[in-house]
Amino acid sequence: MALSGHLVQASDTEFPEDIAKRLQQRYDSMKSITFNFNQNTRGEITGKPKTGSGTAAFLKGNSKSKMRWDYLAPKRQVLLSDGLHFFMYFEELRQMIISPASSLEKDLTYSFFSGKAQLQNDFYIRPADTELAGEENSTTNIIKLIPIVPHSQVQDIHLWVSKDSLIHRIHIQDHFGTITVLNLSNIHTDGLEGKGQAEIDTLFSFTPPEGTEIIQQ
Repeated sequence: MALSGHLVQASDTEFPEDIAKRLQQRYDSMKSITFNFNQNTRGEITGKPKTGSGTAAFLKGNSKSKMRWDYLAPKRQVLLSDGLHFFMYFEELRQMIISPASSLEKDLTYSFFSGKAQLQNDFYIRPADTELAGEENSTTNIIKLIPIVPHSQVQDIHLWVSKDSLIHRIHIQDHFGTITVLNLSNIHTDGLEGKGQAEIDTLFSFTPPEGTEIIQQ
């Protein structure tokens, strides 16, 4: 998808704030996004590195945004918000936890993809750490985000931003040194607008298998 004329284009020389500005404009302009992901989590507390993969979809609404993460490997999980409730289904445990959608508001990944986060208001924007800056190339820039208001689960975030202002990798570090890396692929923006309402409702709903324990929070 080509950038619209009113969006900020990548230039040969950009400061981190410039990259954040064009990234914000790109995500503010889109109504939906879908992608595949591969996730890796490592750190002393987690022990053996953990991996996962699947698909994700976000749809913005005037008042209620919707989200769905499907972990397909190594074990099936569904994390879904229909704008009113947040559902977490764990196939191995045969459990589904239901809480208000407002519980997602402190999740930084959700807040950005759902259009609620404002990078320049919510984060200090810095160049990438030295050990990561070497991964920059002619098609991708890396910026570091530090929450202005200290966050209980996040120390800093690095974003790999392509020249067309899409995020292709997210590197999240918590206060205990645990690092979670999400690599995004097969990214499509505004692809849900052509779907019928019935198809949208099906995408952002989930009925667990019979016998699943339902836990209300």
